[in-house]
Amino acid sequence: MNQPTKSDSSNAVVTELNNLEVEYEIMPCDPELADTANFCAHYGISPQDSANAILVVGKSEPKIFALCLLLATHRLDVNGVVRKKLGSKKASFASSEETEDITGMIVGGVTPFGLPDPLPIWVDKAVMERASIIVGGGSRDQKIKIKPDALLSLRGFEVVENLAKIPENS
Repeated sequence: MNQPTKSDSSNAVVTELNNLEVEYEIMPCDPELADTANFCAHYGISPQDSANAILVVGKSEPKIFALCLLLATHRLDVNGVVRKKLGSKKASFASSEETEDITGMIVGGVTPFGLPDPLPIWVDKAVMERASIIVGGGSRDQKIKIKPDALLSLRGFEVVENLAKIPENS
């Protein structure tokens, strides 16, 4: 099977956004600065307005995957809410290789838009409370600014209460 290239995943993201008829803004990004903390610091974006798309995996056979979207200021509750929703005794973050195989995107560019196959997309409620968010753009060289309502039309979309929490040491 041919793996999607960077341009394939970026094109799939833009195609899906256009098909959904949602407003969006493409924000070019230095690939070296695509990781959230570096991106926010360099481009002057508040982490409260930046959302991370993280692939998780239930450690059962067969493995169960879901894509979680949470604000950069929050931490995913992998061992609680995620594990229970996956219906698995153990859950973890998917590896970089699994993330690329399942989403067709590399870490730093993962987004809920333009996925090659349907996945459950679990969105922390705090994401939906923002006026706008910045998500991955399908590759490390772009981000997408959208209103959270743009997520409502995605297949497999579900808002999940307490999917992520603000770390206690914040």
